[in-house]
Amino acid sequence: MVSRLLKACLLLTCVAAAARRGEEIKLWPHGAPGSEGVTGPEVSKPSANPKYQGWPANYTVTHYPAIYVFLPPVDKATGAAMVVAPGGGHRQLVIEKEGWEIADWLNAQGIAAFVLKYRLAKAEGSKYTLPGEVYADAARSIRLARSHAAEWGVDPGKIGFIGFSAGGEVAGMVETKFDGGRADASDPVERESSRPDFTVLVYPWYRPGAMKPDADPLFPVPANAPPAFLVCAGDDPSHVEPTVKFYLELEARRIPTEMHIYAYGGHGFGLRPTKKPAPVMEWPQRMKDWLLERGIISR
Repeated sequence: MVSRLLKACLLLTCVAAAARRGEEIKLWPHGAPGSEGVTGPEVSKPSANPKYQGWPANYTVTHYPAIYVFLPPVDKATGAAMVVAPGGGHRQLVIEKEGWEIADWLNAQGIAAFVLKYRLAKAEGSKYTLPGEVYADAARSIRLARSHAAEWGVDPGKIGFIGFSAGGEVAGMVETKFDGGRADASDPVERESSRPDFTVLVYPWYRPGAMKPDADPLFPVPANAPPAFLVCAGDDPSHVEPTVKFYLELEARRIPTEMHIYAYGGHGFGLRPTKKPAPVMEWPQRMKDWLLERGIISR
């Protein structure tokens, strides 16, 4: 009993000291592959919300991919975690609405959150690509979270990935392309698996190439893809069709998948109230129910 209490106390102390709220940790401390030689600054707009004073509301130029660490209160922690990929059409990152706000909600549920700042493939002058640098950032974020699991009080078998809009496309990529890590890698992060244990796609765009006429997706669904939860509104036509199409692909491979299509709610609702009361605002609770049902979190 004493030994267990001592271990618990040590764990709580370790987690409490692991990272301050919103601490930025670069995915590659010595520079990201594909950004070699880049020295220019990133461009962002500051948040007007006092709660996020000093933090960006969005990014329009990114070169130095990173995660921002948000750990739940120790007495609420479930051991589950999610990497959070904001949207923005790959031209910007809407990191306040679909990053900080999501992280705070997840923390309130006892779920650790790692907000992903990924490189922008469609920003003006960008040379980054979706299947190249953007995918690399997403895969690395999962490996990095898993490599710090003990330090951050996270179960390495309960690390998911949630993405919004363009970030949902990124979630679709890691849903369908991953590996178990390289045991002989000199970088310990690269020894970790990049497979998420579950994914959540909120009003997602589709994976690269999948919507082109007569084209197969660049990342076809494998038989061991993780369980997925999909959300969209019916009055968001450019996103609801890709959402349903992805659902059907996952179902065809018998991947456990739950989808919610709400009649209205538009695009980009996040956690914010819609212009008129709408059932779509219940999606976070439906996701929480799904996490409970799958045993990812517990009551």
